[in-house]
Amino acid sequence: MSEPTDAAQAGSDVPAPRAAPLPLPPAEAPADPQDGDVAEDLEETYWSVHDGASANATVYQVLARLPKITRLIGRLAWHADRTATTVVITCQLTSAAMSAFSLLASVAVLQHLFAQGPTPDRVRSAIPQILVVVGFLAARALLDTAVAVAQARITPKIRTALECEFLHLTAHVRLEAVEDSTWHDEVYRANDRGLFYARQIVGQVIALASAALALTGTAGVLSILHPALLPLLLLSVFPVGMAAVRSARARFHSFKRWNALQRRVRVFSWLLIDVDAAPELRVDTAQGALLDEHHRLTTKIAEEDTRLGVHAALINLAGRAVGGFGTGITYTVLGAMLIAGWLPLQAGAGAVLAIQAGQSALTRLVDVAHLVYEHALWVDDLLAVQDHSRKLLQRQTGQPAPHHVKTITARDVHFTYPGKTEPALNGISLTLHAGQTAAFVGLNGSGKSTLAKLLAGLYETGQGSVCWDGVDVREMDAASLHRQVACVLQEPVRFPFSALSNITIATGTLDRADPQRAMDAARASGADQVIAALPRQWQTLLSKRFKGGHQPSGGQWAKLAVGRGLYKKAPLLILDEPTASMDPPSEHAVYEAVLRGRLRDDQITIMISHRLASVVDCDQIHVFDQGRITESGTHDDLMAQGGTYAAMFTLQAAGYQPRTASEEVGT
Repeated sequence: MSEPTDAAQAGSDVPAPRAAPLPLPPAEAPADPQDGDVAEDLEETYWSVHDGASANATVYQVLARLPKITRLIGRLAWHADRTATTVVITCQLTSAAMSAFSLLASVAVLQHLFAQGPTPDRVRSAIPQILVVVGFLAARALLDTAVAVAQARITPKIRTALECEFLHLTAHVRLEAVEDSTWHDEVYRANDRGLFYARQIVGQVIALASAALALTGTAGVLSILHPALLPLLLLSVFPVGMAAVRSARARFHSFKRWNALQRRVRVFSWLLIDVDAAPELRVDTAQGALLDEHHRLTTKIAEEDTRLGVHAALINLAGRAVGGFGTGITYTVLGAMLIAGWLPLQAGAGAVLAIQAGQSALTRLVDVAHLVYEHALWVDDLLAVQDHSRKLLQRQTGQPAPHHVKTITARDVHFTYPGKTEPALNGISLTLHAGQTAAFVGLNGSGKSTLAKLLAGLYETGQGSVCWDGVDVREMDAASLHRQVACVLQEPVRFPFSALSNITIATGTLDRADPQRAMDAARASGADQVIAALPRQWQTLLSKRFKGGHQPSGGQWAKLAVGRGLYKKAPLLILDEPTASMDPPSEHAVYEAVLRGRLRDDQITIMISHRLASVVDCDQIHVFDQGRITESGTHDDLMAQGGTYAAMFTLQAAGYQPRTASEEVGT
């Protein structure tokens, strides 16, 4: 056995993450559930929580909610376009009246034609009434066109207003809200479904109102012809309505199950065609295994499709049978009334027309009511998310943050992430000075990035304080404070804009730049060489989604991100592992720019890094462990102490030293 090396001895002092013992895996195990209902094995996704809601609601629940839904959509439409909303309401009411009048006029035509038999004279005398019917139908067509035009004006405005407000609110909530998974799901659900159905529901409410008014008009006509005809209308339309309810519920249940199965199979479809998965898929020769799973699931979907089709056909047959039975009873009673002389022949013919119109109107009413009920849940959800987001907006105190800062101080800072029990920071105190660079080092999860975000005002302390020149950041306007912070992360946003916009967006603009300032930032970060090699240089679009677009490598994106941070010239610059994807020369050039070629002399710079060679020249190095700062000082001070920092640095440095012959033999 060889003697342990100095590096191994040093490494023994480095704290290691704790992990529970892992047992051996089984020799065979399915990749996913094999038996039973595949759809039930999937957790309900955030975008489907209201799908099928109307299928589980009673008829009473649907009808009881419709007035509230109508008021909600009416209020949104009124705020979006009052003129168009007034036109819709007026034209809908008038169109319904025209429908009822045309039905009455049709009865008058029948009276002229069949009162004493259809003679030529009676046909000629019916012409004025026929023209009246034509006039009513033409007027209704014009009114319906006016409704459609007004709807075309209202619907996009409602969608635009809701979307703009929604995005404005969600873009300005506090960072901890965005990082909360519950809020995250709520927002994506509202964005995916709420905004989508907000556009559709306007037309659906209009169709619902049209069907309800048509049904009301039909009932009015029947009451004029003979009061006893109203119960016949109910007898005729009730079975049709019940059949429509059952059919609508079956469709919703079917779609929900089919959609769950499709979600499952899309996972395999995506893996088989995804460009990022393609290299590993081929080198692992995993295509066959994925195709087998895909075939197993698609076979289940085919079986489910067949089952659902047969079930839908049987439901439709039952509905038509029940509806036909009710209609048969209605016409039998109507015939008895004609034979008994309770109803003239022409009134009976008009009653048949009215009952048929009532059946059609009720079927439309039921179908649309189910859609409106369910889609309104999504719109309600959207509005609830907006209300929730208003309570999570960033501070607006009216006090601006300073453009220059001499000291940033943290005093006994504690912080625990929402939903967590263990604190991320547990009593940290430090002071940073203008013109100096401080390094935060330590294991993952030790609190380095959390403290940096607190110093930048992205989080608020649970206990203790963070002060800029003695003023607590909680007293400052959050947006104003964020404008004085530049932050470069390990995985920066890859904005699909021009190279210049990727630099200038740091100051909140995409189309305006300070040319010399942009050039200085690009040179300091090494991004100037990246931009110079682009086809259109500064104006090249950095996305393959556009014609002529260019896709930089990971290291090139990192240089652009550093340039973006330097362009901002903020009093606080945070570099959180920004060079992880850079080659050694590029990494060295960035740190040279930050440590020696700084664009702002009074800037406070925080460097967060696991590569300790990059922090050697920092003015102060703070070592983090489990939410506390355990060591602080310069590189020389910490190496002389022989503590955790010295052990980590020695361990990393040993990796760059050639191994001796004795070490190789011992290995």
